[in-house]
Amino acid sequence: MHGMVLKSLGTPLEWTEFQDQQPGPHEIRVRVVACGVCRTDLHVVDGELPDPKVPIIPGHEIVGRVDAIGAGVTGLQIGERVGIPWLGHTCGVCHYCESGHENLCDHPLFTGYTRNGGFATAAIADARYAFPLGEVGDDAALAPLLCAGLIGWRSLVMAGEGKTLGLYGFGAAAHIVAQVARWQGRSVFGFTQPGDVGTQAFARGLGAIWAGGSDETPPELLDAAIIYAPVGNLVPLALAAVRKGGRVVCAGIHMSDIPRFPYRLLWEERQLLSVANLTRQDGVDFLRRVPEIGIETKITRYPLMQANQALADLRAGRFDGAAVLIP
Repeated sequence: MHGMVLKSLGTPLEWTEFQDQQPGPHEIRVRVVACGVCRTDLHVVDGELPDPKVPIIPGHEIVGRVDAIGAGVTGLQIGERVGIPWLGHTCGVCHYCESGHENLCDHPLFTGYTRNGGFATAAIADARYAFPLGEVGDDAALAPLLCAGLIGWRSLVMAGEGKTLGLYGFGAAAHIVAQVARWQGRSVFGFTQPGDVGTQAFARGLGAIWAGGSDETPPELLDAAIIYAPVGNLVPLALAAVRKGGRVVCAGIHMSDIPRFPYRLLWEERQLLSVANLTRQDGVDFLRRVPEIGIETKITRYPLMQANQALADLRAGRFDGAAVLIP
């Protein structure tokens, strides 16, 4: 197998050859057919997340075919297409796991961060965290659903059932969530970097009834807002944009520091929440709805060996939607 390996934080990934690994108990090996490139991968590569396992193969939006099965695995077959998400393993015995909050597990493993991920031709995964994907849909188009879609879904649920929804940072997650929200009958407001008319047009093309810069005031107060951009300065802006009792959900795993803001922005029972990881139930709930919703992901494909270029283009905002690596 080959993989793009992060050998030192802040350095480019290196093309590396490995011997094929065999899956252990309760594990599978998948031959990767597509792997999305997520902003969290940038946080891993740039050293913005604590205690990464280095060297590490990034990538946690994996679509692949099962080609080896370890002892104790049930419910999966050789050749089956599966998706491997960010949350790659939980202990199953801590308070959070036992109370239905495995996304907050005390001893988790994360794909592409603390266990090797999908920027490779093959990956080992915990079979419990492999989602059967069936045979409908293009491999590369499905890949962004494994994180941008799943975390987007969880953040949308946490945002509540309000009818007016603001999305700050209109990248991979927002372009999926906008489609889900419109399917649910909500009105979507897209917020981009100031002056980014191209992305604002992209948001309107996905059904946003208004799109503007993050420094702009929407034409009406929002029931909720979700922040996907890792920019702490957006928090007070989003709080100012939601109505009394509204919610602001911070959906990223990393965000720059939130500046001081006056209490009046939080007052009147506005809520500020964060999303952490996902649960397997999130995956089941979201993926079973994908065909009904008719989600169409906008993707830019890169050969696996061009992972560094894909990361650079993501950092610079050179494409709409999501990047996907193809081994």
